[in-house]
Amino acid sequence: MKKICRAGMIAFILGSSVPAMAQGPKPESSLNNPLALTLVVIITALALIIGLLAVVVYGAAEVELKKQQSQKSNTGAVLTILALLIATTAGAQGSAPATTAAVSDNVGGLSSSTYYILMVVLVVEIAAIFFLLFQLRFLLGAAKAKVTQADKTEEAAVEYKPAKPQLNWWDKFNKFRPVEKEADIDLGHNYDGIRELDNRLPPWWLYGFYFTIIFAAVYLYRAHVSHAAPSSAEEYKIAVASAEAQLAERLKDQKNRVDENTVVLVTDKTELDKGKTVFMSNCKVCHGALGQGIVGPNLTDDYWIHGGNIKDLFKTIKYGYPEKGMQSWKEQLSPVEIADVASYIKSLRGTNPPGAKEKQGELYVENGGSTPADSTGAAKADSTKAAK
Repeated sequence: MKKICRAGMIAFILGSSVPAMAQGPKPESSLNNPLALTLVVIITALALIIGLLAVVVYGAAEVELKKQQSQKSNTGAVLTILALLIATTAGAQGSAPATTAAVSDNVGGLSSSTYYILMVVLVVEIAAIFFLLFQLRFLLGAAKAKVTQADKTEEAAVEYKPAKPQLNWWDKFNKFRPVEKEADIDLGHNYDGIRELDNRLPPWWLYGFYFTIIFAAVYLYRAHVSHAAPSSAEEYKIAVASAEAQLAERLKDQKNRVDENTVVLVTDKTELDKGKTVFMSNCKVCHGALGQGIVGPNLTDDYWIHGGNIKDLFKTIKYGYPEKGMQSWKEQLSPVEIADVASYIKSLRGTNPPGAKEKQGELYVENGGSTPADSTGAAKADSTKAAK
């Protein structure tokens, strides 16, 4: 690699010296040609860049060569780089006078030979810059590799020192005795291979026990001394009351979900009073205040047009029979209110109010049977009542 680098440098020196040797006698011309001035400025700038790169490459090469070569070899390398710099500068300086040549066959006011010589110098300088950059990269890479290798060697040479075992948080919290020290606390009792040790209680157990003591003292003061908090008996009563309130709310919700399939007859006086209120507000106009019947049928006898059980009444009130003058009340009354008023109507059976309307519909018997409302059936029913 070193031979290749030196050969390249020498070739560069020779190539850079060509313009100076090709000048010949100094012609008589001015330096006013713009193309010549431009090329000279570019060549001069590239020469300065080559010089700076040469200095940097020298610094990098000095570190590398210090470990591999003697001081004499270093001096030779330095002289080679300096010769390269001087030759490049000389090539740049020698090309300037060539711009003054004036021949009829010219390029931009310059003779073709002068133009090509300047371009060759320019190309050689660019190649030299790339060459120096490549060498700089190579030297820096080699130096970095050696430094890395040296660091690894030093780390391997350091005496290995085993690290102290790190206790995890569980071991620190429990503070167990090491296994190798268990013989010091062995009580000599062995039960099927399980040895009894005189070990201290784990801190987590002790701290939990201390916490229960503190909690008991605080609870005793608050619940039984200052009465700032309810006792366990009081908490039980509060919980029972809360459960009953939740149950009532749930039952209320279930009542609101009642329909013609789930309704049952209500006999509670409170619920019947609610049904009476609904009846007096909405039903007495057609059926009378006592259920004796006005426009609508009599509600106190055993004869019903659309069925007489509680489910039939609920359905009649809810959906109505508009074609017979009975409107639907499902939009005005809630399911609970319909169930209450249906139960209230059932409670009117047998009250025999004055001015009761004649029988309509079919006879309804509470056990679930019914008979047609013809004259024979009516006569039989009347004779039965008379016999009783």
